[in-house]
Amino acid sequence: MVSTPVPAPATQMAREIAEQPAALAATFEHVLPLRHEITRLAAGRRHVIFVARGSSDNAGVYGRYLTEIHAGRQASLAAPSVATLYGANLDLSNSLVVAVSQSGATQEIVDTAEWAKRNGAAIVGITNDGDSPLASVADVALITQAGKELAVPATKTYTTQLAAITVAVDALAQKPGTLDADIARVPEAAAKMLEGSVDAAAELLAGAHDVLSSGRGLTFGTTLEVALKLEETCLQPVRGLSYADLKHGPIAVVDSDLVTILVAAGEGPALPGMTELASIVREKGSKILGIGGDARFAALCDVNLPGPDLPETLAPLALVIPAQRAIEALARKLGLDPDAPRGLRKVTQTD
Repeated sequence: MVSTPVPAPATQMAREIAEQPAALAATFEHVLPLRHEITRLAAGRRHVIFVARGSSDNAGVYGRYLTEIHAGRQASLAAPSVATLYGANLDLSNSLVVAVSQSGATQEIVDTAEWAKRNGAAIVGITNDGDSPLASVADVALITQAGKELAVPATKTYTTQLAAITVAVDALAQKPGTLDADIARVPEAAAKMLEGSVDAAAELLAGAHDVLSSGRGLTFGTTLEVALKLEETCLQPVRGLSYADLKHGPIAVVDSDLVTILVAAGEGPALPGMTELASIVREKGSKILGIGGDARFAALCDVNLPGPDLPETLAPLALVIPAQRAIEALARKLGLDPDAPRGLRKVTQTD
């Protein structure tokens, strides 16, 4: 008699990945009513600066692209050491600073927000803790509704940050509210990302000698987040490069020893270039794990994890979920604990 294998217990990371549709819905419900406050706060300010580290910084990369593309305002990523190490005096009276921290307690981010405020900036804080120091510093605090995140790798706190950033950026647009119909579809699209097997993706990554992650435009933050999650959860060094940077020289390292992860939305102006890159990488012998894209893109990949049915502007809110699932599965396959990667803590303090 053959015994039926007992399924391995779900990890905390897997459980939190599965909570994302509900967390996204709750976050939108909580922060959308604050959109008009951000519109008022940003009046007369043309420059937007995102302040963050780690996964939150990858969320800020998405915010930068969305701000310039959707809201038509110049945006940049801050270098917090300008404030915390050098104490530079800048005129930020024309700036809206969006400070992003899952815990709201990373001192470097709090100190940078306080410094920006002293230099004339208005502050929007995005955090999962309404009682945190960052929430207290902010002129408007957008509190994500992820609930407590126990696994060290950020999953639901990352995607809910993206949701809050979407609302903050839409508040800066000429006509706030134009994203609302698609925003309403995000939780359902995220739920669909929990379907299907990711075993083939985990198997492909497990056999990789080296891994490179690439994307472009609005999905570039997702590209960097996928690379970071692989590094911190599976202890694999991964380089995250934009499509353009990869083609400017590092393409020379692409060969049969490399698995290339390509991240793309299902539509938009970046997709043709990502499809072309898939063809180039394939010709060089690299195996390809595709995240998202359309049918033509998927056909060029050795393994493809379908992305969400969302426009490119909002695709990053759910596009990372299949990759999170594959990485969690890979960690278990490698005998690692995805809930508590070696050497990491939930709140990272820097100077």
